[in-house]
Amino acid sequence: MRFQSLLLFSGLFLCALPSLTNCEEQRIPEDKLLVVTVATKETDGFRRFLRSAKHFNYSVKVLGRNQKWRGGDHTTAPGGGQNVRLLKEALEEMKDSEKIILFIDSYDVVFASGPKELLKKFQQARHKVVFSSESLIWPERHLEDKHPHVREGNRFLGSGGFIGYLPNIKEMVSDWLGEDADSDQLYFTKIYIDPAKKKSINITLDSKCRLFQNLHGALDEVVLKFEDGRVRARNVLYDTLPVIIHGNGPTKLQINYLGNYIPNTWTFETGCTACQEDLRPLTGLQESEYPLVMIGIFIQQPTPFVTVFFERLLNQQYPKNRLQLFIYNKEAHHDQQVSSFLQEHRHLYHNVKFIESTEDMDGTASRNLGFDLCRKDKDCDYFLSLDIEVVLKNENTLKIIIEQNLPIVAPMITRTGRLWSNFWGALSADGYYARSEDYVDIVQGRRVGVWNVPYVSSVYLIKADLLRTELTEYDLFNSNSLDSDMAFCDNVRNKGIFMYVSNMHNFGRILSTENYKTSHLHNDLWQIFENPVDWQERYIHKNYTLIMKNKLIETPCPDVYWFPVFSDVACNHLIEEMEHFGRWSGGKNTDTRIQGGYENVPTIDIHMNQINFEKEWHKFLLEYIAPITEKMYPGYYTKAHFDLAFVVRYKPDEQPSLRPHHDASTFTINIALNQVGLDYQGGGCRFLRYNCSIQAPRKGWALMHPGRLTHYHEGLPTTAGTRYIAVSFVDP
Repeated sequence: MRFQSLLLFSGLFLCALPSLTNCEEQRIPEDKLLVVTVATKETDGFRRFLRSAKHFNYSVKVLGRNQKWRGGDHTTAPGGGQNVRLLKEALEEMKDSEKIILFIDSYDVVFASGPKELLKKFQQARHKVVFSSESLIWPERHLEDKHPHVREGNRFLGSGGFIGYLPNIKEMVSDWLGEDADSDQLYFTKIYIDPAKKKSINITLDSKCRLFQNLHGALDEVVLKFEDGRVRARNVLYDTLPVIIHGNGPTKLQINYLGNYIPNTWTFETGCTACQEDLRPLTGLQESEYPLVMIGIFIQQPTPFVTVFFERLLNQQYPKNRLQLFIYNKEAHHDQQVSSFLQEHRHLYHNVKFIESTEDMDGTASRNLGFDLCRKDKDCDYFLSLDIEVVLKNENTLKIIIEQNLPIVAPMITRTGRLWSNFWGALSADGYYARSEDYVDIVQGRRVGVWNVPYVSSVYLIKADLLRTELTEYDLFNSNSLDSDMAFCDNVRNKGIFMYVSNMHNFGRILSTENYKTSHLHNDLWQIFENPVDWQERYIHKNYTLIMKNKLIETPCPDVYWFPVFSDVACNHLIEEMEHFGRWSGGKNTDTRIQGGYENVPTIDIHMNQINFEKEWHKFLLEYIAPITEKMYPGYYTKAHFDLAFVVRYKPDEQPSLRPHHDASTFTINIALNQVGLDYQGGGCRFLRYNCSIQAPRKGWALMHPGRLTHYHEGLPTTAGTRYIAVSFVDP
């Protein structure tokens, strides 16, 4: 008996020592915890909350479903009383005195850890009710002095999250008699600053953010902490890892940013874990079962490669009879290109509406109209907003973003060689662009996923149901202070609707429209500086990049190299540009265009500088000819300088041939611009010293040969049709 008593006493003594963890207070079973929240509407934020709760196996009870929210907009003004009323009513039905209630907001909350850690930290607080804390007082500042001081941490109560035993929380809400629009924050604050009530209910604050992290007033304190396969938010001020993250007040964008990672939405180990959830697969559907999509195409400034844009539109792998086109064109310069496309392909599409440049409508009005046409069409499932400067390289873009099954989603596009993209990762205080910490990693593809962002533009898909339910206002793009895209995104954010950008695939890029002149026939030829990638795709031969790899360079004569360089389109455009200019030389020795005014071996030609193309031509020589030169003439390096670059025209009744001559160059480039047998007969080039002729020049292929001394040559007679060549005397 005495021995047993001693053991009992010893046990009590040992358990009183806090340093001995093997005698910790008995833990609260996880099944005693119930998460209670209010959600009158299933928003994107609410679905995010439920996903994080499910990840950690929290039991959640949702109050107020399908009820009208009468609690006001308590992000900017006092409100939220409806939360207290609904909680009070729900608690009346609960009887288990050992039940632990976690009451939190849901639209702007994510869980960063599970019930085990939450309950442990709650027990360590040594109080029956623990409220989240804030560094800012709200809503009545005159109550500041009444708040108890704390040795370290936040002084003020936050009503967006608290945890406690059922009897204590019942007692706390029992006196609520307020209106739904009254302030829940003020109600709980008055209880907390009343010493008697605070003591009776046994309330404390989570002052150092061990359980709850309110972001308002604490943005500089919170950083992401990447752990093995999961992500936490770390409060660097108090060196704590909060269990619950709350984007209270004006910090909705910040919780959206954190929610891109916490708890495991994206990790370095797994990448994006949420990207394959809740998809809408299109595989296996009959064409008639595909969603009906209205594509809004907006042309608001002169833009290069418009013809290519429509070619890519045709190449989208989506049933054309499930697409409607809404085309708005502000630029008369592009009317003919749009009309040509519609004349040839209009019949493929379900429906087409074209607003021409002659109609009195601005860009903002056109976007509002496009949305409204889809909104009012009961068969319209999606609206794809697509600006003309977007280059959709991925032929499955539309399928991919539909399958993502998100309210608003943009395929990420970037500008070549720059960090510009069609999304913003953050906003400045005045609502303009700010760079998020992960922006560069997302743009450069070091982090791949589907990202909740505050702004998208240029190309994005929106569900038509959203236009009929949440975004019912006609003037979504109108604003007195913001441009149309910013106004739209501002309206979307104010509705609590999430916008996403996906960089799961390489979708394409966006053109630069700066310095695009419309004074030529084929203005795209001048885009080698502004849009070099698009220029190459349009104008450089498809086999050019394979020249070295596949040994495509031929040697038809000694030290004469023959290789593909121009596409058919480049050849055609250059010929048409020259004929459009029309000021062909007379083929006489006297030539005021050149230094000295005398040409020893004249041709009928137009110089590149006559059409203001000499800078672009030099860039072409430097980028596409110089690398071949340096490979084929080892030890020779060129900066592709030239005095003469021109297009020559040969015709039987004009100038059919050219007498033997040397060129005033270190090496010469001669590009055939049209096709022998189809466009002309005869022609070619003969190198006299080697008695070697090239009599069937290939369209788009370049001849490269030394100009002086060794390669005395002549132009063979053109016997029918018209032959065109582009000639450059390089390094004279």
